[in-house]
Amino acid sequence: MPDAEDVRRIALSLPDTTEKIAWSMPTFRVAGKMFATLPEDETSLAVRCPKEERDELVLAEPAKFWIADHEAQFAWVRARLAAVEDEDELRDILADSWRQAASARLLEAYPQLGLPAGE
Repeated sequence: MPDAEDVRRIALSLPDTTEKIAWSMPTFRVAGKMFATLPEDETSLAVRCPKEERDELVLAEPAKFWIADHEAQFAWVRARLAAVEDEDELRDILADSWRQAASARLLEAYPQLGLPAGE
């Protein structure tokens, strides 16, 4: 089961990523644009996720994913770290969120970053 230190290590391994405390919690940003946070005493993570996909994730795996009330109007989803299968799944979640926040220049420089195997 991944923990907050795994989130931190993987997030910071992504290009141009920095960590910054905001709202009394760690946040991770690519070129200044936030793509992940560690809320709930670092027992979960919040990541960018298109609303359509987010709703599907929550319906498919409600024990793992949920939408915080104050984030319902935004394209973010929460994941319980205890429910994340392994570091590979965590890396996929973080890399997907990173891609949504990264600039076109970074996406061009790292076209395969975090894509699931076979894509």
